Amino acid sequence: MNTKIITLSICTASLLFASDTNLGKIEVSANGVTKKVENISGEELKSADLAEALSKNSSSVSLLRRSGIANDIIVRGQKKDNIAIDIDGCCIAGACPNRMDPPTSHIVTNNVENVEIIGGPFDVESFGVLSAKVKIKTKDPKEGLNGEVNVNVGSFGYQKETLSVSGGDSKVRVLLSGSTETGGQYEDGDGKTLAEQLFAKIGTPTDSTKNVNYADKYKGMDAFSKKTGTLKLFVNPTDNSELRFGYMANRSDNILYPTGSMDADYDDSNIYTVGYTARNLGTFSKELNLDYYYSNVDHPMSTALRESKKEIIGGTMMMPKYGDYYTNVAHYKTSVWGTKLKNSMEVADSLVTLGLDTSVRNWRGENYTINRRTGDERVGSINMMNRYSSTTTSSLKSTDTTNQATFAKVEKSFGKLDLEVGTRYDYTDVDSSKATNVDKKYVGLNANVFGVYNVDEKMKYFAGVGKSSRVPDARELYNAGSGALGNSNLEETKNYEADLGFDKTIENFQIRPKLFYSVLKDYIYNPYTGTGTPKFENIDAKIYGLDISGFYFMTDNLSLDYGVAYQRGKKDEPLVGQTDKDLAEIPPLKGNLAFNYQMDKSKYTAEVVAVDSWDSYDADANEQELGGYALFNLKYSNQVHKNIGLTLGVDNVFDKTYASTNTYKDIMYSSTTSFNDPGRYGYVNLKYSF
Repeated sequence: MNTKIITLSICTASLLFASDTNLGKIEVSANGVTKKVENISGEELKSADLAEALSKNSSSVSLLRRSGIANDIIVRGQKKDNIAIDIDGCCIAGACPNRMDPPTSHIVTNNVENVEIIGGPFDVESFGVLSAKVKIKTKDPKEGLNGEVNVNVGSFGYQKETLSVSGGDSKVRVLLSGSTETGGQYEDGDGKTLAEQLFAKIGTPTDSTKNVNYADKYKGMDAFSKKTGTLKLFVNPTDNSELRFGYMANRSDNILYPTGSMDADYDDSNIYTVGYTARNLGTFSKELNLDYYYSNVDHPMSTALRESKKEIIGGTMMMPKYGDYYTNVAHYKTSVWGTKLKNSMEVADSLVTLGLDTSVRNWRGENYTINRRTGDERVGSINMMNRYSSTTTSSLKSTDTTNQATFAKVEKSFGKLDLEVGTRYDYTDVDSSKATNVDKKYVGLNANVFGVYNVDEKMKYFAGVGKSSRVPDARELYNAGSGALGNSNLEETKNYEADLGFDKTIENFQIRPKLFYSVLKDYIYNPYTGTGTPKFENIDAKIYGLDISGFYFMTDNLSLDYGVAYQRGKKDEPLVGQTDKDLAEIPPLKGNLAFNYQMDKSKYTAEVVAVDSWDSYDADANEQELGGYALFNLKYSNQVHKNIGLTLGVDNVFDKTYASTNTYKDIMYSSTTSFNDPGRYGYVNLKYSF
């Protein structure tokens, strides 16, 4: 523990570790808890994976790696439904219970204008903001005719092409964009592909333990293939009003997930949005917004690429008759529709916002088996005569989660003090189609107060307290498949949090430290004991942390930006039959130091990413100690012509072997040991814009 304190003190005092990466990409809002990551589409050219871009650009965001793409994030030591993901005012939910397709995986970086990361319970406009809200703003159509073509190639067979065209006038504007992306299996620092890492961890299985390693003919296949398309139409009937129509499509195929026992056959999603804004309608409406959205995800995953498993007949391992083998399939679908009405008005020198918010999420899944010989026969049980029945089991019966809410927010200044007060009332009904499932109803009243004291232009203090909550999802309540079983007795999770910090500029140097302390009541947790299949449980816990970020302009051409993030999480008491009080998935001390040198139209970036060893972990939840690591990244960009830009980069220059993700049994892993991240990765991007 003393070593940790010394390490943190050195980082804080010297400000030499951790980062919010390239200068100019991170903008801190006035309230002190919001970071805006700018120019993602222009800077993050290595991959279309938004989760990886966010983890690289914010020290308080950590990556949960499942594959070469479609990874997940942790913010302030929490993930999943504890983070509200907002995409242009829309909500999209992943269909996979094992988080193969988290919400961020349905948006690619080339479509993103900026991302706001709002830490803590300080947003009342969205449903389920527990630890943070990630607000993703995609590109809007612009006036005139403009566009962009990008061609990107990288190590491990990576290839991406994007095209975006936008045009119109002050009345009507349209944007069309599309992308294609493929990538082979990345190699870790030891030169092992995903399939080779899996084999090294599993070894040669017996027939009864197959369906894990990849079959010989699939060991060298690509890791993913992805296509996206976007259409946006903006219409301004008057100078004070705007109509918005949007559609985003994602089509992903054959995504390898070696960390689990299945891969995604495909992952298709659609997002439809309609919005209307009217400004200056009168005394009682400075701005009126009405938004509607619908999103859906279709996600089948299977063992089709894995070694075949011999059938068990009457409890005895048998050679399959006529060489028949079987593919296990888990097919999940989810959809969300919602609408929000929000009105802002000025009252007694205050900005008052009132709103209504409602949404319905449906989630359902089924399991079945396909006869590989015939290719189309579903089988449930196998009898002694080797005949197949057509029984299909439902691991998650169709469940609707309906939320209805009202919210209010007041913003007012008292001299140097800016004060914001917000509140939200939620009524949520969870209704399962399975007769034996217990339907649930939740009522939540959340609120927060946040203040900023502006001493002068170069110094301000900020502090806030708040309470937020989120309800259990259908998997946590009713799941009957692999992983933790559902528990229909779960209560909603409550977060009581306090934040404190300051922002100081001293000539060309800026620093912004921030502390948070979170008390979690009825936190939803998987009490994994190493054997069997446990049920999700409610526990009480605490998470606290420190975040420091800033920049330093050393010369007109040379700049430095930095940041540090440190969190710790503890259960109030160990779970029954356990002894470990550490919370799972609390990332270790993370840091980055980035030097940026700009000369004329060229920019050079050298970055060091440092992560401490993961030695505070929940061993009872199957976590383990992971070694610390330091990565060196280099990037060069040049506007070689007014219409042509070139970017070259190398990540993990010294080909370091490391693992960023632990093995908490909240999801099912194929191995008890962690998977390594990519080794040395080189890339080049050529952009033509007009």
